[in-house]
Amino acid sequence: MLAGKHFPYTDIHKWLSYGNDGKHPGCDEFYFGRREFSFTLENDAYLRYRSFKNASAMENDIKEKSPYKIDIGAVYSVDPDKRHAYAQSGTNVFAPVERELVFDIDISDYDDVRYCCSGADVCSKCWPLMTVAIKVIDTSLREDFGFKHILWVFSGRRGVHCWVCDAKARSLTNEQRSAVAEYFRVYKGNENNARKVALMGFSLHPFLARSYVDFLKDFFEGELQATQSIFSSKEKYEKILDMISDEDIQSELREKWENSAKPSLSEEATSLKRWEQLKNTLQSKKQKAPALRMCVEEIVFTFTYPRIDLEVSKQMNHLLKAPFCVHPKTGRVCVPIDPNNCDEFDPLAVPTLSQLIEEINSGGVRMEVDDGDDLDKTLLGKSIKFFRSSFLEPLLKSCKEDIESSYKTKIEKSKDSFSW
Repeated sequence: MLAGKHFPYTDIHKWLSYGNDGKHPGCDEFYFGRREFSFTLENDAYLRYRSFKNASAMENDIKEKSPYKIDIGAVYSVDPDKRHAYAQSGTNVFAPVERELVFDIDISDYDDVRYCCSGADVCSKCWPLMTVAIKVIDTSLREDFGFKHILWVFSGRRGVHCWVCDAKARSLTNEQRSAVAEYFRVYKGNENNARKVALMGFSLHPFLARSYVDFLKDFFEGELQATQSIFSSKEKYEKILDMISDEDIQSELREKWENSAKPSLSEEATSLKRWEQLKNTLQSKKQKAPALRMCVEEIVFTFTYPRIDLEVSKQMNHLLKAPFCVHPKTGRVCVPIDPNNCDEFDPLAVPTLSQLIEEINSGGVRMEVDDGDDLDKTLLGKSIKFFRSSFLEPLLKSCKEDIESSYKTKIEKSKDSFSW
């Protein structure tokens, strides 16, 4: 857990209050108190249904418990901490009523298409898969669904989390969340399926076409080929040949690649050459085998399209790690990622807990981050500043406008009902 001088308690409280600060007419002063938090402690004890009246109560409990991990859950119909009292009264009213739409993407789910790392390991060669995932999903959430208040966060180890915080996203039912999640489902295979992506129809859905043209195709043919050389060896290219349903074409390409290996060519050059041969061969045989018309796109999608853990997105009561936590295994802080500059994000350069402790011990931090004056001088200063200016301030402005508008409408209706 972050030291008290680094964790932005007030900012987290403001975010999860969504303008319900008690200072405006129409505010729900009990809103934040109905939010579930969970703590994972040093001995692996797991404490669910924590809830807090205000920011200072949250801060005091976190400092007292010193959790290894903090997760954020839904807003419930009643205070989660008092759920047992309601159960004993015979009124079963404890249920989630609001929750951000969340997405979880892990690099370990790409192990069959990356050759530099596996499992929870990540490096500069495979992390761009996460960068492309952010671009594809963020663009769709904004352009296809009209969401505006989206927070991307590094998970601290092997992936990224997305929090969609618009009011209409927070109020989605489980069925609606499932529908949004299924909209993004393309990758449907498992380790037993050679063909993990099957694109149906005669053309791509507009969302998939945009993703392919704007992000996936160039990334596959450029950066991914350069770092993974996915056609450079027999072991690698056999995976791709298995995605082609026509055995004659498989044999033709296999024979060509087995007999034409040039030692003088680099792995990257060999890989790029074979990709061009595959595209040309499929193009020339398209009329013969209509099932192959989307084969090139299917290969690109298999290697580059976001692999979302859909179950995380479908249920309102699913918990997700809080931003600015420290990952217990890597010691790295879960910092926000700017989707507009995600190419610049380096997961290996994220501040660690030991670095933050060293900063405090050396006297580099003499203020609370809430003061803001010397924020840029701390290791987390840039991340907290981005969180505030690019995400929190626009969100709170929108929330307060909605609360005031709703209150005004309520007053007008009340006046109308009494004007007789």
